[in-house]
Amino acid sequence: MKNNIAKQRKAGTLGRKRGHSYEVKLSEAINAFPTPFSITDETKGYLKHGKPQEILVNKLLQHLGWNKCTFIKAYCTGGLATAECGDKTLIVEGKAINSSKSDIIVVIKNEDSARTIGVSVKQCNNIHPTNDQLFFTTATAFYELIVQNGFSLSNNALIAMKQFCGDLGYRPIDSDDCSGRIFSTERYFWEEIDQKGKVEWEALFRHHQDEVTRLLLQKGYAQDPFPPEIILHKTKKSDSSDEEIAIFSTDEFISLSKQYGEFQLGEYRVKKGRFKEPQGVIHLAPRFGVVQMQRGGQKQHPTQLQFNLKSGYLYHSPFSM
Repeated sequence: MKNNIAKQRKAGTLGRKRGHSYEVKLSEAINAFPTPFSITDETKGYLKHGKPQEILVNKLLQHLGWNKCTFIKAYCTGGLATAECGDKTLIVEGKAINSSKSDIIVVIKNEDSARTIGVSVKQCNNIHPTNDQLFFTTATAFYELIVQNGFSLSNNALIAMKQFCGDLGYRPIDSDDCSGRIFSTERYFWEEIDQKGKVEWEALFRHHQDEVTRLLLQKGYAQDPFPPEIILHKTKKSDSSDEEIAIFSTDEFISLSKQYGEFQLGEYRVKKGRFKEPQGVIHLAPRFGVVQMQRGGQKQHPTQLQFNLKSGYLYHSPFSM
């Protein structure tokens, strides 16, 4: 078991390093960008093909309503929160950054104005798109994030989310006779959690989908001075500089996700692992737009709460329009 955990940690570290490497290269390409630069792509649509640095700079200009920029500089922040990064603080425009939901921060200027814009970078290095991770947290941290941003949730909601994640003291094995249980004894599934808390969470996701999606995209870290205004998503593996890139403003993404679908409970079954279940057993999990919520379940941090983007969402309407 220790060997398996070590392998998972190594894989996770390699994945993070690969992601940071892409962000570093993208930042370096932006910093080598010739200025002044005038907008070259005024086509509509969110799915682009070409050099990611050109796609990003064009999107920044469109986002700002500028025709050109006279100065641009990118700072890579993606490694700040990881153990393999030595320097834990980055100074951008006089502001100290220790962690950020933005993987790249861009300072961009024209003759009259200057802006500093955060960019969230997501990438897939598989031939076929996967369900990219959006947010990774704990039951308590997510509950506190919601409450600190003005939403009212009772202690029942906190208990329900701890049950869903399988926090110590909130598992079936901690309080129930599990001798006849065919499900995991280490966590409760969504349909089993505290019913009052469950109702509160479902009402939140149903009636405040846009606000919750925004929190997941922008508010993962306290006192983040430059939360992402732009989302750049490399859709799949590419062996050339001509990459397939989806790019949105955060506002566009939130609107498109709502158009894609409103809150619902998705069905799934545990098909492998120690608690593999018999045919016909169905569990429920919250889905809103292209956001999927699940318990992490990894051996090194099994009780984490994980939000993913639906695999292949970029090829479905309205994102593909």
